Amino acid sequence: MAVRGLALDLGSSRTRAWVPGRGLVTDALFDSRSDGPLGSPDKNAERPVRRGRIIDPESCGLLLGRIADAVLGPDRADSVIVLSHPVLAGAVQRDAARELLAGLGPMCVLVLSSARAAAAYAGPRDAGPLLVVDLGAELTEVTLLVGGRVADARQAESGLSDLDPATLPAVLVAMVLDMVTSMWRQDRHGAIRGALRKGPVLAGGGALRSDVTDRLARCLGTRVRLAGDPSTTVVRGAGQILSSVLRHGLTPAAALPGHPR
Repeated sequence: MAVRGLALDLGSSRTRAWVPGRGLVTDALFDSRSDGPLGSPDKNAERPVRRGRIIDPESCGLLLGRIADAVLGPDRADSVIVLSHPVLAGAVQRDAARELLAGLGPMCVLVLSSARAAAAYAGPRDAGPLLVVDLGAELTEVTLLVGGRVADARQAESGLSDLDPATLPAVLVAMVLDMVTSMWRQDRHGAIRGALRKGPVLAGGGALRSDVTDRLARCLGTRVRLAGDPSTTVVRGAGQILSSVLRHGLTPAAALPGHPR
């Protein structure tokens, strides 16, 4: 039975790692070739993940190996590693992530969407519909979860790092509204309406900006849900799911709030 674990969020701008009992152990840009201490920022770091995709598997593998060595040590046969991925990541991307993690030698690898991880940490504890809005550096995602499962999702390959600071709030909120409107038009069961009444969960660096969150709340006509630190919501949710797996041997789906199993 697995007794240790590591949760990872490989973002386009930052790499975050969470360990049960220790919390956030990594929140930094990394140069995968560096011999510097774990967690040290490097403005000139290699970025093996762009737009949510692993574009340099070798560099990414080195980066993950450094984190695993520092956190779990060289023998990882009794560990579980959980990794979040963009909600619309394709099978090729998910398989590539699993292969890299399996190469680290854990007992088990779990790969789940960032929206489900965010819901596990910041969402209400019921089985009703939930809207998760992830405002990242290079991706903006809107996901509708029903009963803990992805019912619909939209993604824009643009984020905070792409936008002019002067127009960022207006442009970012307009992107989100376009995606929510598109989902509304295709929703035949009222799930979007119910999720909006409840209030969307906001994650990602964009959720740290009050000019963005206040504008989004006004335009949607509803409150928004913010965790204590929205930029780490996804990795904290992945860590919460990991903790459930280590305690109970549950699947990530079963660990999500409101899942029927």
